[in-house]
Amino acid sequence: MIETVHVPLGARAYDVVIGPGLIGEAEARIAPFLKRPRVFVVTETRVAALHLDAFRAGLGGIAAPVLELAPGEGTKDWTNLTRVVEWLLDERCERGDVVVALGGGVIGDLVGFAAAVLRRGVRFVQVPTTLLAQVDSSVGGKTGINTRHGKNLVGAFHQPVLVLADVDVLGTLEPRDFLAGYGEVAKYGLLGDEGFFAWLEENGPRLVLDTALRVEAVRRSVQMKADIVVRDETEQGDRALLNLGHTFCHALEAATGYSDRLLHGEGVAIGCALAFDLSARLGLCAQEAPSRVRAHLQEMGMRRDLSDIPGDLPGSEALLELMGQDKKVVEGRLRFVLARGVGEAFVTGEVPPEAVRATLDAAR
Repeated sequence: MIETVHVPLGARAYDVVIGPGLIGEAEARIAPFLKRPRVFVVTETRVAALHLDAFRAGLGGIAAPVLELAPGEGTKDWTNLTRVVEWLLDERCERGDVVVALGGGVIGDLVGFAAAVLRRGVRFVQVPTTLLAQVDSSVGGKTGINTRHGKNLVGAFHQPVLVLADVDVLGTLEPRDFLAGYGEVAKYGLLGDEGFFAWLEENGPRLVLDTALRVEAVRRSVQMKADIVVRDETEQGDRALLNLGHTFCHALEAATGYSDRLLHGEGVAIGCALAFDLSARLGLCAQEAPSRVRAHLQEMGMRRDLSDIPGDLPGSEALLELMGQDKKVVEGRLRFVLARGVGEAFVTGEVPPEAVRATLDAAR
């Protein structure tokens, strides 16, 4: 049941290995990349409690000093970037060594960025432990941290040398965290593969309990992302399609203080629903498209509207201001990923602000 997606980026090519039991095979999978039997593992406390012992056992004879960080989006900041880099230097991490990011998207982004800047670039392995990280953030080489100005505004493109996506660890996720990751899975069907979205409509509710379905969902998501990354590694064109829902999402994350009020994948799901609402409002797609999106999110028990976010939110004008800090702003103009239908996304800068305000107001 092991699947491998190859990401063919020339000298930076790597494999994403997907399947059950991969943490137990860590030594065999990682050893070929090592010049000495030693890796440097950065994780966070919740993941460590669940998976660190098994990962260390899987490493066999490979030494593995470990740094544990606090969980949560707030860890992805300057302070913790400095902490990781200084710890790696304290541990005598050499340029030929390998750093391992064991955790979800926060750990993967932070550790990948630390690896990118340490000694002008050391190699790293992603061992993603959440559904969101397995299907999205661990693949493609985007690394970075958040600042007070917004999400992921400081970072670097730094590809891993290997991704080990062990679907068994997904069974330890809380239902909310699993569904947050599913927001990114659904995104792939919505942006470019109506057939995959139809497959999710049929199989989505069974992913939690069926290992084979989990493997297939992760494989198809990773393959779609890999295909886009190969065409556009540094997001000059097609790769921007992967940001479907993210312009809304990043503003909502900023508005909620990057807190547990809104998980990233929940923001993506709400953002996708809003992107389809906006597309219909602009006459780009039929009203049946956003209705279909919302129906599937509802069937999965996911958040779909601003009203699903606990606590107060800023007004629509303030949310628009937050969108203005998004990385996709070009010459002061917001760029949205919109859709002509399910599986037919495109990028545009021609979106009237009043239409965005009306879409946000309708979702409250």
